[in-house]
Amino acid sequence: MHRPPSAAAEVADELAAVRPGLVTRFTAELPGARAAVLSRLWRAFAHEPLPWITGREPAAGGGLVLRLGDGRRLAGPVADPYRTDAYVRVVRLGEAAYDDPARLVADLGAPHSAGFAVELGHSVASLALSRAGQEIHPDEWPDNDWGWERRVVDGHPYHPNCRSRPGFSVAEQLAYGPEHGPVVGLGLMPVPAAECVMSGSWPRELRDGSKVLIPVHPWQAAHVLKRPCEEGPAAHPLMSLRTLAVPGGPHVKTALSARLTSSVRDISVASVAASAHVSDFGQALAARADGLLHVTRTLGAVAAGSPDLAAVLRESPTVHAAPGEHVVPVAALASTGLSGSPVWRAGFTRLVLTVGLRLLKLGVALEAHGQNLLVVLSAAGEPVRLVYRDLADIRVSPARLARHGIDIPDLPTRMLTDDPVALRRKLFGSLVGGALAATVGSGAALRDALEATVGELPGTPDVLALREQPLPVKALTLMRTSPGSAGDLWAELPNPLRGR
Repeated sequence: MHRPPSAAAEVADELAAVRPGLVTRFTAELPGARAAVLSRLWRAFAHEPLPWITGREPAAGGGLVLRLGDGRRLAGPVADPYRTDAYVRVVRLGEAAYDDPARLVADLGAPHSAGFAVELGHSVASLALSRAGQEIHPDEWPDNDWGWERRVVDGHPYHPNCRSRPGFSVAEQLAYGPEHGPVVGLGLMPVPAAECVMSGSWPRELRDGSKVLIPVHPWQAAHVLKRPCEEGPAAHPLMSLRTLAVPGGPHVKTALSARLTSSVRDISVASVAASAHVSDFGQALAARADGLLHVTRTLGAVAAGSPDLAAVLRESPTVHAAPGEHVVPVAALASTGLSGSPVWRAGFTRLVLTVGLRLLKLGVALEAHGQNLLVVLSAAGEPVRLVYRDLADIRVSPARLARHGIDIPDLPTRMLTDDPVALRRKLFGSLVGGALAATVGSGAALRDALEATVGELPGTPDVLALREQPLPVKALTLMRTSPGSAGDLWAELPNPLRGR
């Protein structure tokens, strides 16, 4: 069978033209990148409700065998759903061995798998590129926020599309990817204020008479808007790629109409209109956390009638650090070496569960994954407080708020639900099955960290669900191969506290 050139070969060819000194390192990183993506994919095959997998059973002598709907068998190692290292090197489809996740998915031939296979190829190639130029020293901690975010080289810890960046050339990845350490010159698009939806306070320096100057990512200007922009501030990209830190200033969230992992990263007009109300609610929420939580304020937001031309200004999480403290995205904690200590893991788990469950009891489920959730570390590295940013995807229960005497805020309807399953999925899936699991790195470590804390928590219905029920997480691969389904789809992982 003739196969088109792989994404890795295409990236190598482009790299030879724009950064030839990285080609050797990129090639050396490819096997590890394939294993990292294959490990994430195998987790999905082992635990997500994929309709073309009809059964799962232990293999003789160890491992896992998946029965496919067409009668074939797919075999690999036992799948720890919370493990983050690249432990899956090869799986077998019948007698054929596969170390390449893109080729495996293409040959499986499951519904909607062709496009997903292409994305996996890009994920592998981009991950190898991201790793190629990295020199991270755990003992040398950054002194700025973008330095911490640069350390999140591998992207999403459990998504097979962890580094898929379709539509980005190699030169653009090097120019805009935070892991490559670039400085990005933002553009400014002048738009009459009368044509804009605005919320909060838009700064004077981003106005020109009756016009608003909207910060624009250069990729967006070149590929979507296709219009020249005025020269804007130099900024450092954060791990979300489309959000950048202006030194000494705010974080600028730009519209980026590209699909990264699962979603197109534009900014809806409705979210701009609601941003001030949502930000005020976040401050009221933080005030009820006994000093253990800060929520970054949205300073201003603007949209020029389209999700393709919009921006949000948000305060930097570093404003919530005292002298000597570091504000670290949870996704970057693995690079510090701290999470190797059981005592540190227990303290961190106690902090995040105390805050997350307290807010859930009040009626707010945070989407506290490793990008939105940051931890304030003392000079000695102890976790002392949390910082949360980007409230766009929280869920709020009006009934729970009312029970605690809290006025129901003016929030978008999509944020509101009284369904306890939906609320717990939002928090447990992001915080426990995402941020916490990825920080500790395995099911055994997650069980130990939870056991050291959960017994101290009050026996609320939410805590009982955390102790007794399977752990909900987003079914990321199912979502990427279910184009007709709107919204999140879910998987249930074995509860580490129950040993099943």
